[in-house]
Amino acid sequence: MAQIKFGTDGWRAIIAEDFTFANVARVAQATADHWKQNPVAGTGPTVVIGYDRRFLSDQFARCVAEVMSGNGFAVVLSDAPVPTPAVSFAVKQLKAVGGVMITASHNPPAFNGFKLKAWYGGSAEPAMCQAVEALLDASPIKRIDFAIAAGVDDIVVKDLRAPHYAACKKLVDFDRIAKSKLKFAHEALYGVGAGCFDELLAGTTCRVTTLNAEHNPLFGGINPEPIAKNYVKSAAFLAKNPHDLCLVTDGDADRVGGMLGDGGLLTTHQIICLLLRHFIVNRKQTGRVIKALTTSTMVDRMCAHHGLELVETGVGFKYIAAEMIKGNVLLGFEESGGIGFPGHIPERDGILAGLMLLEMLATEKKPLKTLLADLEKDYGPHRYARIDTTFPLEKRQALMQFCKLNPPAKLLKSPVSDVKSADGVKFIAKDGSWLMLRGSGTEPILRIYAEAKSDADAEALLKLGVKLTKQV
Repeated sequence: MAQIKFGTDGWRAIIAEDFTFANVARVAQATADHWKQNPVAGTGPTVVIGYDRRFLSDQFARCVAEVMSGNGFAVVLSDAPVPTPAVSFAVKQLKAVGGVMITASHNPPAFNGFKLKAWYGGSAEPAMCQAVEALLDASPIKRIDFAIAAGVDDIVVKDLRAPHYAACKKLVDFDRIAKSKLKFAHEALYGVGAGCFDELLAGTTCRVTTLNAEHNPLFGGINPEPIAKNYVKSAAFLAKNPHDLCLVTDGDADRVGGMLGDGGLLTTHQIICLLLRHFIVNRKQTGRVIKALTTSTMVDRMCAHHGLELVETGVGFKYIAAEMIKGNVLLGFEESGGIGFPGHIPERDGILAGLMLLEMLATEKKPLKTLLADLEKDYGPHRYARIDTTFPLEKRQALMQFCKLNPPAKLLKSPVSDVKSADGVKFIAKDGSWLMLRGSGTEPILRIYAEAKSDADAEALLKLGVKLTKQV
């Protein structure tokens, strides 16, 4: 029997190696046991299940539905591949005890995964993941054949996209977007986001071009992650066919990246800062700003300038979600492109992020390059860089301890003024530049992050980070 270990918000493994129907049923049974043992006041015995476009995802979702039905839960199953935020929204809307999304998000095509969604419509907290993991094989698998359960409406197959679309449209000035005549491109990376913006903007004056929309479980030879190396073909297309903006969504459409309309890079940090400025200046909204500690310090300067409370969390949207649940949040976001919005769900939503960017462009009526130049004029240049390097798991703790106790005196020419070690080790210089080393939760990979005033300086900081790894 395979050992199953939960990561950030669920379990991921290689299809047919560990991610098998037998193991998915084991995890589903443990999840059902947890929900039966821990009912949540105000929710009913309903479970929402969705799935992405990966190999056999629809069949794995059916397997989960059969186990949940066998354990007495009413099951609402998506009728097609669906964005993760649509599943989370359905959990909250239907007052379900929880949800399951069959996806491996941005991982390579060989992987699939089992994402746990809690009753509040967001990723399960670490304690819940650990509790489910502890219940593996605690009781025999109870299962009802899909046809039988569906025949008596114990499993109901529903469109989960339409209610999510309706919710997103209410959160933006959709009339303004509809009249804007924006020319909008969407790089879907072969993921479940394909077609979403075509459907949302149908009948408006906006023109939508969806790139790499076909259902391809091999993702065209890439990992469906919103990073520049996966944009080569679409960037070349945009250089010849300019648009106002190109949004990128990952495999399960909960995260965003982007390109300028001509194919130039638009980083996740720039997207975050553009949206934060839009919420403050155009929407006139206030509240706490929640950011993961690997996110641009331009956010810090914006919050200080506008007198907004800034809360910095560890890496992982689960920490941002926990703050969003407390309320009074303007925006919550992380370096990898996850953005959560007030009045919605405590979950990252790539579809809503896209609509918000369209609302911003429709409101500003300025090119993206002008808006980015305005940001730099007001808050200074911020250049970000990151590398992932192989590093032995057994040496990681020693490296983190060494870095914590032996910080560099300077980052380039600026003295180090602060060291944070709650999640990895982050060195912050007096001039605002920073360098961070942080290990992956499950792999022998060390992530090195840096931000400075120029690309050259950010790259120099990464080299310093690599040099530090050789000290242990």
